[in-house]
Amino acid sequence: MDRPNTHRMKAFPLQLVLIVPFALQIFGAVGLVGYLSFKNGQKAVNNLANQLMDRTNTMVDQHLDAYLSIPQKVNQINAEAVKMGLLNVRDRQTVSKFFWKQMQAYDLSYIGFGLTTGEGAGASRYDGKTITIDDWTAKPPKNWHTYATDNQGNRTKVLDKIDWNNFQEPWYTEPIKAGKPIWSRIVTINYKYPYIAASAARPIYDQQNQLLGMIAADIHLLKLSEFLRSLDVSHVGRVFILERDGMLIANSSKQEPFTLKNNQIQRIKATESPDITIQNIAKQIQKKFNGFESITEPKKLQLKFQQETNFVYVTPWRDQYGLDWLVVVSVPERAFMDRIITNTQITVLFCFGALILAIVIGYFTSRWLIQPILRINRASQAMAFGNLEQTVRMSSIEELNTLAQSFNYMAEQLRQSFAALEASKAELEDRVSERTNELKTTLIELQRTQAQVIQNEKMSSLGQLVAGVAHEINNPVNFIHGNIVHLSEYVENMVKMLDIYQKRYPDDQEIQAFAEEVDLEFVIEDLQKILPSMKMGTQRIRNIVLSLRNFSRMDESEFKTVDIHEGIESTLLILQHRLKDKPDSPGVEVVRDFSNLPLVECFPGQLNQVLMNILVNAIDALEESIIKSQDSTGQNPDLLIEPQITIRTSVIDTQWVEIAIADNGPGMPEQVKNRVFDPFFTTKPVGKGTGMGMAISYQIITERHNGKLICVSTPGQGTEFKIQIPVKQ
Repeated sequence: MDRPNTHRMKAFPLQLVLIVPFALQIFGAVGLVGYLSFKNGQKAVNNLANQLMDRTNTMVDQHLDAYLSIPQKVNQINAEAVKMGLLNVRDRQTVSKFFWKQMQAYDLSYIGFGLTTGEGAGASRYDGKTITIDDWTAKPPKNWHTYATDNQGNRTKVLDKIDWNNFQEPWYTEPIKAGKPIWSRIVTINYKYPYIAASAARPIYDQQNQLLGMIAADIHLLKLSEFLRSLDVSHVGRVFILERDGMLIANSSKQEPFTLKNNQIQRIKATESPDITIQNIAKQIQKKFNGFESITEPKKLQLKFQQETNFVYVTPWRDQYGLDWLVVVSVPERAFMDRIITNTQITVLFCFGALILAIVIGYFTSRWLIQPILRINRASQAMAFGNLEQTVRMSSIEELNTLAQSFNYMAEQLRQSFAALEASKAELEDRVSERTNELKTTLIELQRTQAQVIQNEKMSSLGQLVAGVAHEINNPVNFIHGNIVHLSEYVENMVKMLDIYQKRYPDDQEIQAFAEEVDLEFVIEDLQKILPSMKMGTQRIRNIVLSLRNFSRMDESEFKTVDIHEGIESTLLILQHRLKDKPDSPGVEVVRDFSNLPLVECFPGQLNQVLMNILVNAIDALEESIIKSQDSTGQNPDLLIEPQITIRTSVIDTQWVEIAIADNGPGMPEQVKNRVFDPFFTTKPVGKGTGMGMAISYQIITERHNGKLICVSTPGQGTEFKIQIPVKQ
């Protein structure tokens, strides 16, 4: 036999094939264990990082809640004392001593008041340790005095004198303007020590509810940084607090949240922090959320910084007095990954050791197996070159011995099968080609039939539309309606002319005789009734035509923003001839329960087609129910339960609208309800329905409008279809 030309495939030695699986099995097993261990370690790292950040964030929130509530409580106590007359703000020396006593109890930086007269007093802890007393009068210069005190709060000596004006300070002006307790803007004071404070302030009133001024309590923001540095967030983690405009309030870094320029304290933004980690994280958060103002809920992020992943937790913090800050907790992944990386390296070493061991074992095993296989291989090569007269001698290995017997049997069978195979090959190819052509033809025919059925269903809906139009409209409506105005004017002029003739020629016998013959008075009176009636009729027909056009909208292929109720009313108007009373059955009552719906984006024509399909099915079900009731009871239609269709519209979660169409017909059993949206399924008699109406309706709602079409039905209790579509597509 002729040997066909073949491309030589790349082959591998049998020894290599036997060795590689051993090596790969061990290497794969160890590697898989290492990989899973690494992944589980990463998952544990994520969980640990989340727990650490949650714990840290909770501690910061609790500290802020507790620490920042103290100034407002102290202000409330002092304001009530002033209003009750317990504190006389006119006696500045006594009140400032009272504030000195309060400073002993509370960790505040300042407690004081300013009056509408420009006077004021307070107790301060500018350096964070020593308490001094401030007292000022209304008029500069050097009207502010700072006093040292003894251990009883008595003034001992003047430490400093400066110019001061209440009415230029935000801690005084902002609460007075607000008229309620608030936090004023964060202020910096270039004193002997860095002083950055947030002031809680509120207006104070006397017993007659007259405004006296305001009272305030400060907290030193550097104490927040001290607290953040005390948190255990790893030596490379960061916690910082910033305002919505990005200004840094406090941080856990060794770098201070401010700078000194020409001995002047200047606050800095988080994106300009000297701590490079805080600076980079703040920039990435700002870029990700287009600023800090848009962050209204806690966010957990993973940000890249210097080729390293950082776990970041951003949490808004607010209070009722106007503070709106962001708390940011950041922990780098390497804080947890060092041990996991070490374990991974050990796993890699084990993999290499196992690989070397597998290669050695595979080498010796392959030498024992390869010889019998090589004999079979040489015989196979000979057969491949056309020499089918090949036999293989037996081996000492049972499985290879069986393989040799099978090889010898195969060689015999090959000689017999080759001839039969060549003969059947051509026949098989012909049969496959023939069957493929048949399947292609069947598929094309099926697609054509499906398209034809869908088109027939559309034409059925259009046929109902045309029937409604033919039932309601008359020929040349527009011409008649346009000329009624002129006709009315002409008739009115002719009546006036006749009246003039009657007045000018009252004795003309011929005119009087003809007027009596045609009953002129009745004709004039009847004309005045006929013309408005004609105008009303033509207007009615024009409204019907307008409703039909609104229902059809066959030329609209794009989304339109429409009034859903308008489409419902247009559809009902088209079906009016089916809803009216008939000699053999009562009319169908339509109950409208419409809500105030927004304009909805949809394909109006397609949505109207869905409404038409559902309403037609409801009317068919009601008519069938009436006929069955008459046949079974013999009752007069007037004595039966009146057929009714209820149309309800509503808004769901402000984003969806629902149209529910329910009838009080016989309902559907479970097996029918489950198949109501299947193509070609119908319970109507042959020729009355194709079974594609509800299938097309379902496709229009779910695919074209991304909505839902739900059928709810119970036998004996009617059927309800719910159409739910989004307001915006």
